[in-house]
Order: sequence, then structure tokens, then C-alpha cells
Amino acid sequence: MAQTIFFNALREAIDEEMAHDPTVFVLGEDVGHYGGSYKVTKDLYKKYGELRVLDTPIAENSFTGLAVGAAINGLRPIIEGMNMGFLLLAFNQIANNAGMLRYTSGGNFKIPMVIRGPGGVGRQLGAEHSQRLEAYFQAVPGLKIVACSTPYNAKGLLKSAIRDNNPVLFFEHVLLYNLKEELPTEEYWLPLDKAEIVRPGKDVTILTYSRMRHHTLQALKTLEKQGYDPEIIDLISLKPLDLETIGNSIRKTHRVIIVEECMRTGGIGAELIASINERFFDELDAPVVRLSSQDIPTPYNGTLERLTIVQPEQIVEAVEKMVALRV
Repeated sequence: MAQTIFFNALREAIDEEMAHDPTVFVLGEDVGHYGGSYKVTKDLYKKYGELRVLDTPIAENSFTGLAVGAAINGLRPIIEGMNMGFLLLAFNQIANNAGMLRYTSGGNFKIPMVIRGPGGVGRQLGAEHSQRLEAYFQAVPGLKIVACSTPYNAKGLLKSAIRDNNPVLFFEHVLLYNLKEELPTEEYWLPLDKAEIVRPGKDVTILTYSRMRHHTLQALKTLEKQGYDPEIIDLISLKPLDLETIGNSIRKTHRVIIVEECMRTGGIGAELIASINERFFDELDAPVVRLSSQDIPTPYNGTLERLTIVQPEQIVEAVEKMVALRV
């Protein structure tokens, strides 16, 4: 085991996969000589050359289209979005080409590409740099959506995403890059479609992902002192949802709280509630509770920014209220 920081775990994943497969390459703004905004690609251009670590112009729609074309022709591109919010400029390429071409070609083309980069609400980054795009892309057919949350799962999931034959949107949270964790020294891969049971419990199922995993674990410290026994599940796979793991937990706890940084209206939580009600309604002893961000652009002001997203004390309060309803 070796202590590894989050952004280096991602870098190791890319490095290992580039060494394994010469068709893997990286492209994006400042990924080469500068090493990426958060140093995920630092020094890779020295090892693999400037044609496999390709600095692009500030033209997201164009270089995403280039990556789709490269994927059709047998390469495995990894796009780094300097900020995932900028990839709204490439929505057409992601939705109409990356997501659809395998279907509209009758299966003649595969689109093995990864689109990764920092997103989420940072600390006073302003509205345009505090995007949560998972809800934007959730409805697009043909995409897989993954949200990593620890150095361990970041590395294992990214390696699997690079080897997958479908387009994978790989969301990293801007405030998690400095997390540290001991990682195995040998290679490992993690499944893209499985949730992680972070903590087993019996009182209530808490479904969360990305940075909110850590807010939930902060809340857990208080909840355990108060005698509560929540089951915490990190969704990881946002599309498809791991409804098997979710369902098994609901059959045990019969109560669900969703904790997300996504916006409330049309967010991941909304899809979760619909899926849970369709499949597990008879297992529920109470309506599903959803803790989500406010439906407003994220304020720059630090105090206001904090008020727009879910905080650990709100999670504690939600568990207290829900478990108090147990009969």
C-alpha cells in the first residue's frame, strides 16, 4: 500500500492505461506542458510525446468532435475538461455523436472515450465554475456516468472507464483533489456500474455520491453518538443506477434519504425517487426524503454559497426526523 493523493491517483490510472495501450491518448486545454489545471496530467507529455498528450485550442466543441472521430477509428481518447462546465459548449458532440453513433450506425461503430474533469461547487468559484452537469447528461441515451469520491475508487474507476467501449462521463469534484488514501501497489480495476456500501446499517438508507459522501460521513460522527445506525451507500454509477444494491438496502431499512449536491429540480435525486417508487414502493415505511442544492446559480459569496448546498447538520436532522417516525 502507498499513500496517494487524489489527483495523483487519477494520473496513475491514465499513465498505466497509456503504457498498456498505445491507442489511449489525452487531449484538452493545457493538459500537456502545463500538466492540467489540477496537475492530473503532469509530465505525461514528456513520457508519451505531444501527439498522445495533446494541447488543444479553447474550442470544446471542436476537440470533442475530434475525440469522437478518433474513437470511431480505433483510438481511446481521454478528454480533460479544464472545468466540466465548459463542456456545455460541447453538448452537441457529446449528446448527438458520442452518445448516439453506436446506435445510429447499427453497431458498426464503438465510441470508447472518457470525458473527465473537475466539477461541483468549489469555494467561491462563482456560478459558471460551480456546475453539476450530471443532471444535464442523465437523459442522454448511450452515455455512462460515473462520479468518483476517493483516491481508491478514482483510480480503479478511471482505469475501467478507459477500457470501456462506450462513452463515459467521469465526474471529479474540485474539492476532493487533495484527499489522501493508501492505494494498492498492484494494478486494480473497479466496476463502473456498482454502488459501494460505505457503512452497513439498519435504521435508514442514505444514498449519496461525490463530495456529499464526505458530508454524510461527517454527519455520521454525530449520528453514531446519538445511537443511530444508518446504512450509507455511495452510488458511484449515476447511469446506470445500481438498483440491485439500492433495493437490497431498502428491504433492510425501509427508509431512504438522498443526499446530493445536484440541483433539486430534475436532479439525480429526482430520478432515484422515481426508480425507487416504481420498484420498491411496497418496501417503504416513509416517503423518500431528498436533500439537494437550491435551484439557483451558485453565489460567489461564501456564506450564501454554503447555504445553497447540503451541510452535515441537515443530514443529521433528516435522519432524526425519519427514524422518529418508525413504528
